Amino acid sequence: MSPQRYTITFPDQGIRVSVPAGTTVLAAEIAAGLQPDAPCGGRGTCGKCKVRILSGREHLRMEGGPLPDDELLPACQLHIEGEASIGLPQAAENRILTGGLSLADETADVSGPFFALAAFDVGTTSLVGYLLDGRSGAQLAVDSRLNPQTQFGADVVARGSYAMEHGTEPLTAAIRRALEEMLGNLAEKAGCVRADIRRVAVVGNTCMHHLFLGYSPAPLMVAPYMPEHRAAEVRPAAELGLTIAPEGELWMLPCIAGFVGADTIGCLLAADWSRREPLTLMIDIGTNGEMVLGSRRRSVTCSTAAGPAFEGAKIRCGMRGADGAIDHVFLGEDGAVAFHVVGGGEAAGICGSGLLDAVAVLLEKGYIEGSGRMVPGCAPQMGQVDGKPAWFFTEQVFLTQADIREVQLAKGAIAAGIRLLCRQLGVAIDDVEQVLIAGAFGNYMSPDSACAIGLLPASLRQRIVPVGNAAGEGAKLAVLHPEQFQLARELSDRVEFLELANDPDFQDIFVEELSFDAEEE
Repeated sequence: MSPQRYTITFPDQGIRVSVPAGTTVLAAEIAAGLQPDAPCGGRGTCGKCKVRILSGREHLRMEGGPLPDDELLPACQLHIEGEASIGLPQAAENRILTGGLSLADETADVSGPFFALAAFDVGTTSLVGYLLDGRSGAQLAVDSRLNPQTQFGADVVARGSYAMEHGTEPLTAAIRRALEEMLGNLAEKAGCVRADIRRVAVVGNTCMHHLFLGYSPAPLMVAPYMPEHRAAEVRPAAELGLTIAPEGELWMLPCIAGFVGADTIGCLLAADWSRREPLTLMIDIGTNGEMVLGSRRRSVTCSTAAGPAFEGAKIRCGMRGADGAIDHVFLGEDGAVAFHVVGGGEAAGICGSGLLDAVAVLLEKGYIEGSGRMVPGCAPQMGQVDGKPAWFFTEQVFLTQADIREVQLAKGAIAAGIRLLCRQLGVAIDDVEQVLIAGAFGNYMSPDSACAIGLLPASLRQRIVPVGNAAGEGAKLAVLHPEQFQLARELSDRVEFLELANDPDFQDIFVEELSFDAEEE
């Protein structure tokens, strides 16, 4: 016997959807095609998928207890037992990094009739697409948006788990549909038609690579965390639901390992790694922290779980870089802790760059000890949340002791990764001649704050160079120049992979690096 079905209405969006009894409001949003933001994948741990019950409150039940009187409630914990009307909080426009610095010396110069090429950086959090003139290489249009897979979880582990439980198809369909829509936007902005686009190149981390191509990410979720496929692929674009020229192709750049993907290969292309002479450390701090250390002669790469803290997923008042986010924290002229809010309005939360600054400033003031312990009663802004110390920027936006611990975990993982890469290559940290910081977080973060908390070695402060969306720049190089696409294949085989989980010293070094006053080696 089929379960009773009920209609859920989202009046602000003009959408109604019929769902079986017992369905969560979050699942109803997904069924309605609303692409809600659910960082924890609907497990009830992040509290960020909140909705407002407009009517039918009596037809909803809360998982684990009675329905509280709160105005906003987590959609993943609300179960539907009758018709209801749901209001969604207005989402702020996210700040998505589209620009990047390419250090490669490549200039397209193809004669003949006009044709266009598209390049995409499929990030865990955001998508960026570029349309290029196939003759000159000139950029014709840019489009960006949040990755719609955020409705299934903020990080690759949450999405991989969702795919294992519910199948890969929902996540694959979401990302292919998004790129198809973006192709239409790009063509419209550039004043051309889809049939002008002859080739599309895509980069993304290994999980995004698998989900876009339709491979199961299950092998990435369990030891030894090996990808099902990691080689570069050339496919008819139509096979992946992309409408371009009839014979148009999709070029997918290769991956290196389970958590070092095609986005890292894109960064290497943009950094002209095959000709790079100085000993260089490149770090992309996204939802996963990929690092490469080396030069044209020899390179080693690894990956660390760093991003959830700096993407805001596991931070109590964390959010992405959008209007309302505290993005910088500093000491004012009077020595008091001050902050800047994106958009200049009231603070709604804190994003990764603000979080990094906040920890650095509170450390400098002595409000956080080197151990990471917040000092109770050290200043009027130091109050309590859940019986533990918390720093209040406003009544609604604060930093908890648990948040500081999340930063320590990210900091410890990255710092340990850097030390082990140096050991693997047989060099000292001070031997590193340049540090390239890729990705949105790296673009907006303060290098001074990163060095102050030990996220990056303080001795390398003057060698840090932000390179923006280097993965996207690499995708552009690959789609413009077939020899760069071939080089991507070679780099994926040439760069050595260091699996930190298998290193017997990783745990000890990681624990050493948890402290904010850990000494460099």
